[in-house]
Amino acid sequence: MKYAVLIGDGMADFPMDEFGGKTVLQKANTPNMDYISKYGCMGLARTVPDGMPPGSDVANMSILGYDPKKYYSGRAPLEAASMRVPLSDGDVAFRCNLITIKDDIISDYSAGHITSEEAKILIEAVDSELGTENIRFYPGISYRHLMVASGDVGIDAECTPPHDVIGETKNKYMPIGKDSELLCELTDASRTILEKHPVNSERVKAGKNPANYIWLWGQGYAPSFTEFKQLYGITGSIISAVDLLKGIGIYAGLDVIDVPGATGYLDTNYSGKAEYALESLKNHDIVFVHVEAPDEAGHMGDVDAKIQAIEDFDKMVVGRILEYARESDEDFTILVLPDHPTPISLKTHTSDPVPFAIYSTAHKDLDDTAAFDEESAKQGSFGIVYAPDLVQMLIDLN
Repeated sequence: MKYAVLIGDGMADFPMDEFGGKTVLQKANTPNMDYISKYGCMGLARTVPDGMPPGSDVANMSILGYDPKKYYSGRAPLEAASMRVPLSDGDVAFRCNLITIKDDIISDYSAGHITSEEAKILIEAVDSELGTENIRFYPGISYRHLMVASGDVGIDAECTPPHDVIGETKNKYMPIGKDSELLCELTDASRTILEKHPVNSERVKAGKNPANYIWLWGQGYAPSFTEFKQLYGITGSIISAVDLLKGIGIYAGLDVIDVPGATGYLDTNYSGKAEYALESLKNHDIVFVHVEAPDEAGHMGDVDAKIQAIEDFDKMVVGRILEYARESDEDFTILVLPDHPTPISLKTHTSDPVPFAIYSTAHKDLDDTAAFDEESAKQGSFGIVYAPDLVQMLIDLN
């Protein structure tokens, strides 16, 4: 049996008046996910445990079969693993966004989805000016970067993800609590370095948002994972453009596969992800394929972009994997789901259970559902399941 877990980040949404009470998933044209729903079984997955933040870190950790209540220590340490930034005892990793602040208002959590090349220059400038023996900055991908502070600095500070507070006043959401004064000083000092930097001057001339501040959040220590193969008795791989997912994969002992042209945005290499996933199944039992684009569109509040991202995911990722499964001589199981909702109306995540559908060439029990969406999932035979149980459920199903 081969398994493919296909994750459309943030696909789930709320009913929208402009769609006559339908959600984005109901509005989008998704024939392949609909096929999986019609010829498989559906349910709702609770990816975020009670009392935990509805972040992609918590939700995707759940989908990969790791209970966040046991394994979660923060978002940034997972990204540090993917970026090959080592964390020693007492090191605290922070996610360090490059963002845009205009007139003290947080206006763009991604600085216009700044390119990795531009961002690297800016983060290196910040590290040169603000880095010390105990504080270092590391460039990542696009707007997503890393700061590491030694000596347990900032571990207990309360920090807010910038994508949760778009349109809000900066000072209202600056870090608070122990060591927050230092974190605030670093944030404010970054403006002096970034505001007039030639990279940002060129961006402004081109009509793009400048990356004029850093924003620190998602901190934590390095976690300790049990390897995936030890937990489930099968080998696996993961494909994502996002350091967070790659980091979870590294800690889980999965084969982390880089796909050329994978960007984490609307222009990502969807087809390449599907082809690399199928290739990886020649050597592994399960592959996790993560696509970030629907979530990014949700954070922007761009409903047309979100529909496009969902339809591209359905056509080029789900469709290709489904085609292979139906034609393969091997038994094949597909699980498709979002990690969490990212409603257009809120521009941030919620912890609502998400729809999922399982199609297996070896398992013929069918639900009376004809579409992949939130309402159809409520009628599914699986009911509501705890997402960390999904991987074992796939194995047991067959």
